[in-house]
Amino acid sequence: MAFPELLDQVGGLGRFQALQTVALVVPTIWLTTQNMLENFSAAVPSHRCWVPLLDNGTAQASAPGALGPKDLLTVSIPPGPNHGPHPCRRFRQPQWQLLDPNTTATNWSEAATEPCVDGWVYDRSTFTSTIVAEALKPMAQSIYLSGVLVGAAVCGHISDRWLAESARWLLLAGRLEEGLRELQRVAAINGRKAVGNALTMEVLLSAMQEELSVGQGPASPGALFRTPGLRLRTCVSTLCWFAFGFTFYGLALDLQAISSNIFLLSVLIGVVDIPAKIGILLLLNRLGRRPSQVVSLVLAGLCILANTLVPPETGILRSALAVLGLVGLGAAFTSTIIYTGELFPTVLRMTFVGMGQMAARGGAILGPPVRLLGVYGPSLPLLVYGAVPVLSGLAALLLPETRSLPLPDTIQDVQSQAVKKVTQAIQEGSVLKSTHF
Repeated sequence: MAFPELLDQVGGLGRFQALQTVALVVPTIWLTTQNMLENFSAAVPSHRCWVPLLDNGTAQASAPGALGPKDLLTVSIPPGPNHGPHPCRRFRQPQWQLLDPNTTATNWSEAATEPCVDGWVYDRSTFTSTIVAEALKPMAQSIYLSGVLVGAAVCGHISDRWLAESARWLLLAGRLEEGLRELQRVAAINGRKAVGNALTMEVLLSAMQEELSVGQGPASPGALFRTPGLRLRTCVSTLCWFAFGFTFYGLALDLQAISSNIFLLSVLIGVVDIPAKIGILLLLNRLGRRPSQVVSLVLAGLCILANTLVPPETGILRSALAVLGLVGLGAAFTSTIIYTGELFPTVLRMTFVGMGQMAARGGAILGPPVRLLGVYGPSLPLLVYGAVPVLSGLAALLLPETRSLPLPDTIQDVQSQAVKKVTQAIQEGSVLKSTHF
C-alpha cells in the first residue's frame, strides 16, 4: 500500500477537499476582479484642452456674435487624429477664419497651436469620475501595489493557519508526525474518523516504506535546473507561465484600445470564459495535457495576430478576435496549472509553482509597457503579444504527456519516467527495424 491507497482510505474527494477548494477559489475570484478594475477606474475619457472661450464664462461672453459651443470649439481646438477635437493641443489664439464656409479645415499651421498648458476638460457622459480625470493615477497605483505587498505578508501567515499542508509533501520531506496528523485531520473532516484513529506511525511507515526510502528530506530548488529530467520541464513551463502573464495583462488592462464599449467587452469576456474553462478541462482528459496546452496557447496567439490584419473601423470583428484571444489565454492558464502539477515531483511541485507564479507576475509587469511600441506602428504591440504565446505553445511540444500517469513523488520518479520513455522508443524502433527486414 502506498500514499494513494492511504488517501483513498481517509477520503480522496470529500468535505475536506471541498473546503480547501472554496478557500482557494473565493480569494482568487476577488483578485481577478481587482486586477481588471483598472479598465474602469483608470479609463481615459474623451478629453480636450481647457480654453477660455469654452470654459470661462467671462471670456465666452466676449466672443463676437451669437456663436454656439460647436463654433467656439472649432476656433479653439484643432482636429485630432480621430477627426474629433485634438486631446493634447489647442490654438494659441482663436482661429476665426475657420468659421468661413469657404475656408478649408486645414487653413491653420502647427505653429498656431500649443500644448494644454491650463489642463484638460473631460467628457463625463460615460465615466463620471476616474483616477485619470482626477489626476490620481500614480497615487492609486501606489496604494494598490502597497496593498499587494501588505496582503502578501499578512495573508501568507493567515493561509498557513487555514490551509493545510500537503500530507504527501510532509511525509516525503521527512516530517512524518505532521503528515500523520494531516491524514487524521482529513479523515475526521471527511467523516472517516475511525480510519484516522486506526492510522499509526507503524502503519504509515509500513505503507510508505518504498517512497520514504528514496524521498526522505526536502529537495533543493536548484535541482530544477541541475537534474536533466527536470531542466527542460522547468524552462518550458516557466515560459508558458510568462506568456500568460505577459500577453493577458498586456491586453486586458487596456480594453479601451480594443473597443470603445469596454462594459460590453468585459461582459463578453466573462461570459465566454466560463465555457472555455470547462472546455479545456474536458480536453485535458480527452485530448491530453500536452496537446491542450499547445492548442490553447497557439490559438490564442493566432487570434491576437489576426487582429493586426483587421482594419480599425471593423470594431465588432476586432472585439471578437480579442475576446477569443483573451479567453484562449485563460484556458491556457487553467491547463498550465494542472499540467505543471503533474510534471514536477511532490518534493519540488510547490517550489516550481512559486517560480511559475513569479514568471507570470514578471510577464504582467513587462506586458503593459509593450503598448508604447505603438508609436512606431499601431500593429507592433499586437505582433509581440501574439508571437509570445505562439512560440510558448510550440515549445510546449517538447514536454512529456502526463495524462493517466501517476504523480511523481521524487526526482527519481521523474528520471525513471524519462528512462522508461527512452527504452520504449528504442524498443519500438527495434520492432520497426525488424519488421522492415
